[in-house]
Amino acid sequence: MFREMRRKDRELKNDEIIEVLKNTSYGILSTISENGYPYGVPISYVFFNDSIYFHCATKGHKLDNILNNDKVSFCVVGNTCVLPEEFSTKYESLIVFGKAIEVFDDEKNMALLETLNKYSPDFIEQGKEYIIKAGKATKVIKITIDHISGKARR
Repeated sequence: MFREMRRKDRELKNDEIIEVLKNTSYGILSTISENGYPYGVPISYVFFNDSIYFHCATKGHKLDNILNNDKVSFCVVGNTCVLPEEFSTKYESLIVFGKAIEVFDDEKNMALLETLNKYSPDFIEQGKEYIIKAGKATKVIKITIDHISGKARR
C-alpha cells in the first residue's frame, strides 16, 4: 500500500524517527481539498501515545478538508545543514500517513497539556488557565499513524 524507500542506506530506525518527532517544533500537514488539490499548512504538534496531536480553531480550511477526507500526510524536517562545497545538504526528515479525527474530553485535555509541556514548560500553571478559558474555542485533532518513514544524511 505504501511505497518502499528508495534510499535504504539513509533510512531511519524507529527510535530515530521517534526522536525527530519529539524534538521538532512544527510539521506540514497536508490534506485534500474538495476541489482535489492538496493543501499543506505548517502546524505545531505533539507526539505521544504513538499518535500526533495538534490544536486549532473550531473552523477553517484544514478542518473542512479533514471532514471531507480524513486521510492526511504530515511531513517533519529536523536538523538541516547546507553543504555548499558538496552541493548537498545534511538533513533528517519524516513523512507520516494517517487518518485525522477530532478528540474530546480527557484525550483533548491530555493533548493540550502535552502541548504546554513541549512549548511552554516554564508556564504550566498559566497554560492550564489558558486552556480552561480557550477550551471551547479550540479543537484537538489526532493523527493515527498508518505508515511512517524517515531518512537522513548526517
